[in-house]
This record gives sequence, structure tokens and C-alpha cells, in this order.
Amino acid sequence: MGVPSDDVVVIQKGRRPGEPCIITVNCPDKTGLGCDICRIILDFGLLIEKADFSTDGIWCYVVLWVFPDSSSPVVKLSNLKNQLQSVCPSCSVPFYLYQQATRSSSSPVYLLTFLCLDRKGLLHDVTKTLSELELSIQRVKVTTTPDDRVLDLFFITDNTDLLHTKERQDETIKQLRDVLGESCISCELQLLGPEYESHHGIPSLSPAVAEELFRCELLDKETRSQALSPDMTKLKKTNVTMDNSLSPAHTLLQIHCADHKGLLYDILRTLKDCNIKIAYGRISPNIKGYRDLDLFIQQNDGKKFVDPDKQSALYLRLKVEMLHPLRVIIANRGPDTELLVANPVELSGKGRPRVFYDVTTALKTLGICIFSAEIGRVAASDREWEVYTFLLEENHNFQLSNMVAKNQIADRVRRTLMGW
Repeated sequence: MGVPSDDVVVIQKGRRPGEPCIITVNCPDKTGLGCDICRIILDFGLLIEKADFSTDGIWCYVVLWVFPDSSSPVVKLSNLKNQLQSVCPSCSVPFYLYQQATRSSSSPVYLLTFLCLDRKGLLHDVTKTLSELELSIQRVKVTTTPDDRVLDLFFITDNTDLLHTKERQDETIKQLRDVLGESCISCELQLLGPEYESHHGIPSLSPAVAEELFRCELLDKETRSQALSPDMTKLKKTNVTMDNSLSPAHTLLQIHCADHKGLLYDILRTLKDCNIKIAYGRISPNIKGYRDLDLFIQQNDGKKFVDPDKQSALYLRLKVEMLHPLRVIIANRGPDTELLVANPVELSGKGRPRVFYDVTTALKTLGICIFSAEIGRVAASDREWEVYTFLLEENHNFQLSNMVAKNQIADRVRRTLMGW
């Protein structure tokens, strides 16, 4: 019979200020459910303090202790509950029918177009408003004209699936006009057709930029320039081990690493893409900047990880994802300075949430204006990547021809993305 749908997800507020919310998910199991849940948690700007989850292969039980990120909009718990329920297999529908329905359904894409006078922080203010409205950014194309006007094209989907209604469209336009104020010249919203799917690319990257952005080798040079960790000491303390002696049916995967925003999502995304089943997991609280994770896992065929080659492949894949969940570099495009951010796309086609929000937050904090911005998809290193490109404008605080200033910008963007 299952449980009533209202009890699939239960969210309990902290009893006192400063206490975490407790999110409980109790539903039929599916491979990758933990990843889907953590992606929504990250998308709502929540930080996972600790977590426990278990499954018998048919039913799963997940408990998450979460805090709001201080830089994020206020979370509407009812909307969070609806989003979490949307990724849970139905208790009353056979699982194979649920999988078919999930694969066949996708949110329609809308094009939000607005023209306005340029000002500092404008792009972040718009991005923050879209986040508050629970509108997800799929692609962006931002262009500044010679007369200091900005033409912004946002390709968005609605997490509430209500953007087809006039009321929801009017609310979206009104809030954007309120944020843009008198600088807004025009603001329009329209539904896109299937032709949108064929326009995900970005301008071609130079071979040197592509190599630096997408390479996976954990070289000392790359570790210093790209690894998203506060210092070299923390990088050296990243450990991944496997133990087959504690369970007759599962391999114990133990991870000790530096903490960052979205760490659990990055690990579970990797396991989901490798089609690895998790029977039990426990994630400890952050202790002096580190996390410990214990996961009892199986291969898709129900076997343990006993093959040394398979162990080594999973070990290297996880270590790369923990050290390089996002790639951030500063490059030159002719006379201009370009900021590039890349993150791997799930095999399901979903990119990491809130990247555009965090990058524009960092640039606004530094007082750096964005001349143009774009999001696209690129195939490299045997996987698909979501690439964010920003052409930056000079200002009196950061002379972009100066390498020290460029490194400071990249470092601030990295730290904002990682929650440091």
C-alpha cells in the first residue's frame, strides 16, 4: 500500500534559532535518488550538516540535517517539499511506469528577454530574482551595446511548472521590473519550441584553454592552479579507501576530504553516473573543514568491488570530482579578459545548480562589471560539460592586464562556488 504522499517528505523546522531543519524522505528506492535529492537541496541554497540513508533495494529512508546558506534567498519549505516529492518514485505507481514517466517528461523552456541601461551588479540582481521565483537558468546570452545598454536573453524553466499561467508570468515580469527599476526599457517572456534543443553550444575554445579547463590528470601544476581547495595541506589529506571485509554483499567506501558546498551532491552524482547502488550511507558533520563519509556500495550487477582495476578507476574518478568539482580559469580572448567556469553534466542531462548565481555574486562583490556572458554545453574528456563564459570589464580596483588581479578574481569565484 505504501505511505500517503504527504508523508513521503517531511520537513521539521529547528526548535530554536540556529538549529538545523530535518528533512526526512521515505519512499520506494531508485538508483541515484540520493543524488537527485542533494541536487534539489543545493538548488535551494541549503547546506547539508550531516546525513543518514539506507535502503533494502526496494524502499529507502533518508534523513538530512540542513542549514540555509546565508547568501541565498529565503527558502519556501512548501516549495522545497514539492520539489523533493517530484523526484521520489510514487508509492502507488509501479516503478517501471514511474521511470517511463520521468524520462518522457521535461519542463518547457521559456525565453526571458529584457533590454535595460547597464549598471554594476545588474546581472546578479536579475539572477537572484529568478532564484527567488524558483526559475532555473538553462542558458544565458548577455550582450552590452556601445551605448551602454544591456540585452539579456535568459532561457529558463519553472520549478513550480506554473509559468504557462498568466498570473505566474505577470508576477515574474513585475518582480524583474521592480528590480531593474527605471533602467528597464523592455521585458518580455515567451515559450520556446523544440528548436531550442539544437542551440546549446558556445563559441569554440582555443586548444590551450580547453586543455586547461577539462584535463583530469592530478598533476602538481594543476593542483596549484585549479584544485578548489583552500590550501595544499588539505589536498594531501584527501583519502578514498575500500574495504570488503565488513559485509558479505557490499563494499565499504570510506572518504575523508576537505568540505565544500555541494560535496555530497558531487560524490553521489559520480556514483549515480557510474550506476553504483548505495545500501547505506552516513555523512559526518564538518570537523575543522573536513568530512567523513561511509558508504556501503554495490556494482549494478549486485557484486562487490573486488577487481583492483575497477577499484582504482572508481578511486581516481572520485578523487578528481572532490578536488575538481568545478573548473575556474582566467584567459585572454584577444584584448579582452575572459572568466571561464566549467562543471560536468550528469548523464541525465542536468547541470550543477546555482553556478551562475554564485559567479555573479562573486563578481558583484568585487565590483567587476560583466560585458557579456554565455552558458553552453561542450563535449570533452569523454563527457559533457556546462561552460560559463564571462567577458569582464576593467575597473580601478582590478587592472585585468595584471596577473595578480586575475588570480584574485579567480580565487574569489572559486571560494564563492565552494562556500568558503
